[in-house]
Amino acid sequence: MTQTRFHAQRLFDGHTFLDDQVLTIVDGRITDIDQNTSHVDVFAQGLVVPGYIDLQVNGGGGALFNDSPSVDNLKIIMAAHAQFGTTGMMPTLITDKVAVMQQAADAIAQAIAEDVPGILGIHFEGPHLSIEKKGTHCADYIRGISAVEWQILSRQDIGQVIVTLAPETVSAEDISRMVELGIKVCLGHTNADFETTQKAIDAGASGFTHLFNAMSPLQGREPGVVGAALLNNNTSCGLIVDGFHVDYASCKLAIQAKPQGKVFLVTDAMPPVGTTQTQFALYDRTVYVDNGKLTSTTGELAGSSLDMASAVKNTHQGLGIPLDEALRMGSLYPAQYLYQNQAVIRGQLSQGMQADIVVLNDDLSVKETWIAGQKF
Repeated sequence: MTQTRFHAQRLFDGHTFLDDQVLTIVDGRITDIDQNTSHVDVFAQGLVVPGYIDLQVNGGGGALFNDSPSVDNLKIIMAAHAQFGTTGMMPTLITDKVAVMQQAADAIAQAIAEDVPGILGIHFEGPHLSIEKKGTHCADYIRGISAVEWQILSRQDIGQVIVTLAPETVSAEDISRMVELGIKVCLGHTNADFETTQKAIDAGASGFTHLFNAMSPLQGREPGVVGAALLNNNTSCGLIVDGFHVDYASCKLAIQAKPQGKVFLVTDAMPPVGTTQTQFALYDRTVYVDNGKLTSTTGELAGSSLDMASAVKNTHQGLGIPLDEALRMGSLYPAQYLYQNQAVIRGQLSQGMQADIVVLNDDLSVKETWIAGQKF
């Protein structure tokens, strides 16, 4: 048994700001919180907050998950994002060959078996998407669901699973089948109309991937996917708050329209996060980094160089969202979405929770990151 007494000078537990709180951490879990500061092992100066949870991470640290779906690459990506407060992530495989999907699933299974910190499962963004709204995804790999893909999706050793799909290319019956397998179905890269989107929601789809991007827009006579996302109170939306993907006014509109807890922050991060990289290869093209904006040689946005600390800071300072709510959008709300109807052990700092801790400086930059009670 390992025990650590962790003194937070200022604590945000996921709900309330508190002063001089001491967390007792035993084997990676918080077993008690008190104000007895006489026996502490760690004194954290700054604001202590729950670790960030990012449900859409394509890469980081110079590595792209698609390029080499391996445990080593997962460790590189996780280490890059942990610098910016991410304590749990969903490595995201964008549209690719079936063989690459199998390799990615194997890597995730191995990482989970080896208890690699921060790996929660896998997000398959594609390949069952709309050609019209493919964005930077490769059209050659966009396809229907085969028996081999169902075998991958049915695996029980790959943790939590998110699948982003276009409902005009996947039947409501197949969406229901995914949901029955415990998969979180998100709608994205889709040109569906409102009616088709609503049928997918009725079948169990519960989320929207990078809201506003690569989906049919809200219009007066056709609400589209965006309209369905904003109207349905039980669905959740991932939002990229980097100033490039979505105008800040649209971000505010989404947060105002959705019930509290139904908008969470994602990065959609690519290899440059945590590096000084100015370009990288994606499929058969090159993506260039220009003042934080990633643009492919084919013209479209190609993910982001955003990290979760910056996403939270942008949400608070750029959108004017109160700090406690911005922090919840980066931690509690993605945890609640991912672990819906299950015991949620992440996203807040209270008794029984995993000790995923971030210490922030006054400017909301990250001072320290702890995963399961261990400094990362």
